[in-house]
Amino acid sequence: MKTYSAKPAEVEKKWFVVDAEGVVLGRLASLVAMRLRGKHKAMYTPHIDCGDHIVVINAEKVHLTGRKREDDIFYWHTGYAGGIKGRSKGEILDGKYPERVIQKAVERMVPRGPLGRDVMRNLKVYAGSAHPHEAQKPEVLDVASMNPKNKR
Repeated sequence: MKTYSAKPAEVEKKWFVVDAEGVVLGRLASLVAMRLRGKHKAMYTPHIDCGDHIVVINAEKVHLTGRKREDDIFYWHTGYAGGIKGRSKGEILDGKYPERVIQKAVERMVPRGPLGRDVMRNLKVYAGSAHPHEAQKPEVLDVASMNPKNKR
C-alpha cells in the first residue's frame, strides 16, 4: 500500500473565526498553529500547506497567566552599538498594535522558511471584534470551550 501524499490542488481550505477574549495566549496560539498547518486533517502532508484560514478577533483581550504581562519581554536591536531595546507583552497589548502578540506567538510555533511564511499568510488577527472577512462565511471555532483551562 502506498503512502498518501496530498497535492496542492486537492487541498480544501475552510475559514474559521476565533474569539480570543479571555483565552490563554499560549493555548490559543498552539491550537491556531495546528489548524494553520493542517495537522488536524487526515490528509496532512508535511511539505504542503493544507491548513485552514484563521481569523482571530478581540486580540487585545487575550489573557496572559502568571506575571507574563510584565516579565515576558520582546527584544530587538537597532543596529547601533548598545541599541538593544525591549517591550513587555503588557505594553504591546496596551499599545497601538495589540494583535502583534498573537501573531508572534503563532509565528514561533510554525516552521521557519518558505512553507512557514505561506502558512502565516492564512492568519488574520484583529484587535477588535470587527473583521472584513464576512464574505468568506467563516465558521466559529470556540477555543474557550475545548478545554476548561483555555479560558481564565
